[in-house]
Amino acid sequence: MAQDLHDVLDEYFRSEEEGGNTVQDLFIIGFSEYNEALDTELHKNLILQDVDKGGLFNMLDPRKSIDPVRNKAEFDRRYDRFIASLAQRYEDVHAMQDGGALHQLSLWRGALDIHPTKSKEEICQDLLATDHAGFDKLGCISIVLLKDLCQSMKADVEEYAPGTCKEDDNKATVIIAVLCSIVGAGVLGGLTYYMYIRYVNYVRIQQAHEQLMEATLNESVRALYQLDYPLHLIRGDEFVEEGKLMRHEVLRNTHKLTVLDSLPDVDAFVAAGKHVLFFSHQWTSFTVPDPSSHQYECMCHAVKDLAMRNGWGESLKDVFVWVDYSCIPQANPSTQNLAIRSLAAYASSATYFVIVAPDTPHADLDDICDLDTYQRRMWCRAEQVCHSMRNGTEGMYLAVGKNVAVEPVRRDFFAESLHVFNGELTCCRLEHKGMGACDRQSLVIPLLGLYGELLRASHEMEREIGNADAIHSVNAFLSEIEKHQEEVFPRTFKRTMWRKNRRLTEEVLLFGDLIDRMKARISSGVGFEIDKESVGTLSTKASETFVRHGASDFLRHGVVHGSGAHGGVQIESAVGAMDNKL
Repeated sequence: MAQDLHDVLDEYFRSEEEGGNTVQDLFIIGFSEYNEALDTELHKNLILQDVDKGGLFNMLDPRKSIDPVRNKAEFDRRYDRFIASLAQRYEDVHAMQDGGALHQLSLWRGALDIHPTKSKEEICQDLLATDHAGFDKLGCISIVLLKDLCQSMKADVEEYAPGTCKEDDNKATVIIAVLCSIVGAGVLGGLTYYMYIRYVNYVRIQQAHEQLMEATLNESVRALYQLDYPLHLIRGDEFVEEGKLMRHEVLRNTHKLTVLDSLPDVDAFVAAGKHVLFFSHQWTSFTVPDPSSHQYECMCHAVKDLAMRNGWGESLKDVFVWVDYSCIPQANPSTQNLAIRSLAAYASSATYFVIVAPDTPHADLDDICDLDTYQRRMWCRAEQVCHSMRNGTEGMYLAVGKNVAVEPVRRDFFAESLHVFNGELTCCRLEHKGMGACDRQSLVIPLLGLYGELLRASHEMEREIGNADAIHSVNAFLSEIEKHQEEVFPRTFKRTMWRKNRRLTEEVLLFGDLIDRMKARISSGVGFEIDKESVGTLSTKASETFVRHGASDFLRHGVVHGSGAHGGVQIESAVGAMDNKL
C-alpha cells in the first residue's frame, strides 16, 4: 500500500524536467473531497486555528503562536492530532465512494497510467507480501482467496494466516501426478485460459471505459454549476485609474478586487445592476501581457464607450472588469491553476465580452499581434465559445484601437470561433517538451457541458410556442456544429511529444464518442438537471429555471445558478498555463 501510494504521488508530482505536467489535474472521483479534507484540517484546524482551539496561531499575539522549534513537544502533539484527524477524514471520503479505499487506489493508479498496471487482486497480493495492516485496512480478504495463493505465495499466506496451506501440502503429490498425466490436455487448457483472461481483461477495460465516459458526462454537467476558484473583478473606475494592466497580487494587496465566490453570487451581482466586462486578448510578450499598454488603452476606451452607450454613468462604479493578468493569481501556481480551470465559467458568466485586438508589435517576436493572430489562438477561441454558447453574440464587442469605437461582432462571428481545436497552442508549438498532456484535453469537459446545455435548450424550445429569435439563434449554433462536428469536437488528435530525447507522434483520444453520448442523453431526457441536495444529475424537467442574464436572442439559453448548486466537482485535466495565451 505504501509503495502504491508512493507511486501515485511520485507520478502526480513529477517536475517538468522529469516529464511531468505542473498543471495536470487528476480525474478521479472524490478528488475534490480529498482536497477539501486536507484544506480543512491543515489550514482551518491547524495553521490558521487559534492556539486556544487547538491550532498553531495566536490571533491576539502572534508572538505566542506555537513555534516548531521553541515549542517542539506541543507542536508535535498538535501535529500528531492533525495527522490523526486527516486520516479519519480520508477514511470518511473512502467510505463515501463505491468500492472503498481499494477502489480509490485502483482508480488513482489508472488515472495516472502507472506501470506496471495492477488489478485490485494484484494490489492485494503485494500488500499480503509487504503490509498486513494495509491488507486488512483495504479489505483485501474479500478480494482474494488465500487458498488460491498457497502455491505462489505460500510463505506470505502462512505468515498472515497460519495453517491455511497445510491441506494444500497434502494434495501437492496428487496434483503433480494428475498434471503429468494430462500434459497434452494442459496445453489446450492453458491456451483456453489465456484466451479467457484476454476476454476478461477486454470486458474489464470496456466497463472501465463506460464508467469513465459516464463520469465525464456527469462532470461536464456539474462543472456548469461550480467555480473552482472565485471570480475576481476590478471596478471600472479603478481599472481606468491604474494606468496599465496591474498584476493580480498588487490589486489584491491594495484591496481593489471584488470577489464572487460562486455562480449564484455572480447571478445575484448582475441582478443587482452590475455589469461584468470580460476582456479577451492575446499576450504580446512572453513575460508580461501588454508591455506597450496598447491593449490596456484600448480596454479603457471600451469601458468608457460601453458605459456611455448603455447609460451606466460616467463614474463607472457599476462596471466591473475581468482581465487575466489582473484577475488570475500570478505568483502561486496552485491557485493560478484553479482559476484557469474556471476560465470557461468566467467567460460564460460575463454580461459583456470584449475582444481586444489592436495592431501591436510582439515584444519578443518579429510579429504584429492583431485580430488575425488573436483569432488563431485556441484559448482566445475557447473564451469566445464559452461566452457565446451560453449567451449568444449580442453582448460581444470588438475593440481594435483606443480612438476607434467598439463594434458589436457579426451575428455569425461564432462560426469561426467554434473551431476551437484548430487554433494554435504554445504547448503544441513547443511539442510538449516536459509536459504530460496537451491543453486541448483540458477543454473537453467545459465545452462538452456547454454543448449539452445548448442541446437541451433546443429540445426545451421545441415544446414551446413563440420565442422564434431564441430558437433561431440556438439552432444556428447547433446547425454549425452539426455540419462540422468532427472539426468542432474532434474524436482524436495528433500529439507530438519528446520522450528520452526521441520525437514521437501519437493519436490521442479527445472527445471520442462523448458528443454522441450527450445527444442520446438529452434526447432520452435523462440526466441534465442538477440535484440541489447531492449535486447529482436528474431527468430533464421543465425549463422555468433555464433563464440567464444573456442576450435577448438567448433568453431561454443558460442557467440560473440556484443556491443549492454546489458540491464536489472536478475536471479531467487543468487548463493550460497562462503563457499558452501568448
